[in-house]
Amino acid sequence: MPTDRQEPAHTQVNAKSAPAPSLDDPVRHMRGVGSQGSAALAKLGIVTVGDLLRHVPRRWEDRTQFRSVAELESGEFVTVCGVVLSTTTTYPRPRLPLTKVLLDDDGSALTLTWFNQLYIERLFKGFALSRKPIVVYGQAKRVGWGIEITNPEWEELGEDGDSLSANRIVPIYPATEGMRQSRLRRLTEFALEVYLPYIEEPLPPSVLLRHRLVASQTAVRNLHFPESMEMLGAARRRLIFEEFFVLQVLLALRRRAISTLASGIRLVVSLEKLREDMSEIVPFQLTTAQQRAVGEIAADVGSGRVMNRLLQGDVGSGKTMVALAAMFMAYENGYQSVMMAPTEILAQQHAIVLRRLLDPLGIAVELATGSLTIKEKRGVLERLMGGQSRIAVGTHALIQEGVEFASLGLVVIDEQHRFGVLQRQALARKGRQPHVLVMTATPIPRTLTLTLYGDLDVSILDELPPGRKPIVTHWKTGDRRNQVYSAAQRLLNEGRQVYIVCPLVDESEKLQAKSATQLSEHIATDVFPQYRVGLLHGQMKADEKDAVMVRFKTHQLDILVSTTVIEVGIDVPNASVIIIEDADRFGLAQLHQLRGRVGRGSHASFCVLIADPKSADGRARMEIMTQTNDGFRIAEEDLKLRGPGEFCGTRQSGIPELYIADILRDFDILTETRETAFELVESDPSLRDAAHQPLRRALHRYKSVFELMSVS
Repeated sequence: MPTDRQEPAHTQVNAKSAPAPSLDDPVRHMRGVGSQGSAALAKLGIVTVGDLLRHVPRRWEDRTQFRSVAELESGEFVTVCGVVLSTTTTYPRPRLPLTKVLLDDDGSALTLTWFNQLYIERLFKGFALSRKPIVVYGQAKRVGWGIEITNPEWEELGEDGDSLSANRIVPIYPATEGMRQSRLRRLTEFALEVYLPYIEEPLPPSVLLRHRLVASQTAVRNLHFPESMEMLGAARRRLIFEEFFVLQVLLALRRRAISTLASGIRLVVSLEKLREDMSEIVPFQLTTAQQRAVGEIAADVGSGRVMNRLLQGDVGSGKTMVALAAMFMAYENGYQSVMMAPTEILAQQHAIVLRRLLDPLGIAVELATGSLTIKEKRGVLERLMGGQSRIAVGTHALIQEGVEFASLGLVVIDEQHRFGVLQRQALARKGRQPHVLVMTATPIPRTLTLTLYGDLDVSILDELPPGRKPIVTHWKTGDRRNQVYSAAQRLLNEGRQVYIVCPLVDESEKLQAKSATQLSEHIATDVFPQYRVGLLHGQMKADEKDAVMVRFKTHQLDILVSTTVIEVGIDVPNASVIIIEDADRFGLAQLHQLRGRVGRGSHASFCVLIADPKSADGRARMEIMTQTNDGFRIAEEDLKLRGPGEFCGTRQSGIPELYIADILRDFDILTETRETAFELVESDPSLRDAAHQPLRRALHRYKSVFELMSVS
């Protein structure tokens, strides 16, 4: 999107003489805005002139030829221009006004209808008296012998026909009360008139030529007021390309800084000896995918450059064993390793697993969490600082001030999306350019990997270890809940354990979801009085939660009623059933993570979704869950349903706001820009070439966001 030219210039805006126009100029200073207009624009996220020019129309109407009412067909979306003949309001039900407006289009009549909008009658009576033409847009529907549009969009053309709203391709913007379409068009036209000459071309001529892109100023003007539909297409493609290209150049620069310029600790690794050592430590053979990931990590840490690698694997794919191999590489070279987990339960679980495997070799594993006593914390700090302890697992306590390491060589971050980026950076800074391995059990679609992690190398664990049985998933409606409980009882009788999950701790009329507290009482009293039932939720204290989990893990409890605090990190091999109440309240990714709590042992395992979804999206989520256990397919479907911003948590992930580009719709352009951007950075790593100076300036628009996109 448009970037600001830096050279001095003068123009007339609202004064006889003013500094050079800048896209950062407040929009309130523009002619015709005023305080009320400024407040209305702010509701649309428009504060500066640049915001206004980046306010992308949601659609465009070709008003060079309006559709005639006589030729309309039922079901099509149409734009019609006409004059109001009459307006009437009736009440088909008490307190439900139905307003009908009759629109004349050269002798043919079109009925416009609105429910519960009484002001429409008053407004359109005025239009009927003045005979001013109006434009309406909506879906035509044949009713009896006539054509009707319900709740159409509309606007008044005005006495002069409004040159920005008629006889041309017209932009239709996201609007708000106090800032209607015609005013937005006038303001945008004025902004283009004054500021367009000061929009700099950020793309090098070679890129424009290679990809057959129109110039920046041409694209911005045609985005708002296109000369033709063909020019609109060219403008949109150009601006989408620009957004992705700037992002990919930033990623390429970051990747080069990490892989080429950042010298790191060189670890000497013999894969053959490592395989022998791992076969002694781990009581099973690593999968092909695990071995491939271990080989990629070994190549990274032995290269003399800092490793920044994302280890992406579905629930149960064996990421911890790969991390163990990486930590063992550091250990064998005399360096310390640290694994950071988002919760105490997960940190403790990692410590238990690592200690079980490493204790026989005499390798101590430290556990650093917030619940340690002062004396225990002091002991951990002294051993880490003195170098006696070479492997540590912990929570955010590891990045607190005062925690120092003698020779930190590797940082492993589990469930990275649960940490703020600055937290990850703080941990990495505890050493001198330590290698960084980021792990996630949330499969990330390739569309997002290119955008979020384009500066990281990626290893994917795409197979489950031997013995892991696929989880059978069923979707049952609420009226079949007793059948679900009966099936669960058969497994309880066989000695298995059961999770029962519900979304909220407390009662909520809004969500109408059962509270975990009440549900646990119901389960213990009315459903399974003969079994031991425990309760786990986020409002419990950390030591209380840990105590409950220990009781469940050691089979002192048969059933655990819980909220989503069990989503990550709890490993109970004997639990073979998870029942998720009100499953349609959850997103796909969360459902998949919850399902991963079972199927961790040798027993056949089941996930039962109890839901009565009211929406199409809710039904789609239930169907996808029953169709596949493939986390990557689930992630792709989740991304389609929710969109990238909600999928990632835009602020947390660091993905820049894209004004016109869409990483799903425009994925082909994203991949096209990636190749060109990386080639450009390879040929001119410092962007010193004169042709690259405008691009260099454009990068500053993303700079602050981009600084949060790296893990070290």
